Amino acid sequence: MDSPATARPSWYRNPRILLAVVAVAVFLIDLAAKTTVVRHMDYGEKIHVLGPFSLLFVKNPGAAFSMATGYTWVLTLIAVGVVVWIVRMGSKLTSLPWALGLGLVLGGALGNLADRIFRAPGVFRGHVIDFFSVGDWFPVFNTADCAISVAAVLLVALTLFGRDPYEGFGEKRTRTPEKATAEQTRTTGSEATDA
Repeated sequence: MDSPATARPSWYRNPRILLAVVAVAVFLIDLAAKTTVVRHMDYGEKIHVLGPFSLLFVKNPGAAFSMATGYTWVLTLIAVGVVVWIVRMGSKLTSLPWALGLGLVLGGALGNLADRIFRAPGVFRGHVIDFFSVGDWFPVFNTADCAISVAAVLLVALTLFGRDPYEGFGEKRTRTPEKATAEQTRTTGSEATDA
């Protein structure tokens, strides 16, 4: 049996791997749901499920919950920026809750971005497939929107409770003398190269 110092962490205890697994799972679930709706429902068709809940196939040129419908290309650029930012931030994460939240955002952003790139009327102008309807008073949305909304609540809660994305399991990361020396060497080396 490995000692605690040499034991390998399980994949679900590694924030970067958790972020990637959650993002891929959300993306695949969203893709499967949208594909099912497109194949088995007619555009505009409504299927009553329970109470105010129904499935309603619509194409959304706007943002989540049908906002900003005239700015599809701007929304596409914002989504690309969000994806790049999360990938960069995710490479340094040490917090599992932040990895979960950012994985949900990344998966949702990729799901809607795929629609904007690959669906009609054209590249970076594609309409997002929406299909969840809650009464006539709430905009139609999809699984990617759900993931992003859940992530927003989680990330706001983490921020309000003071959880740092670069903290481990409640303990601040400390710089060891070896890491400090390595960082100083890199900094000095890059300054010498710039000069």
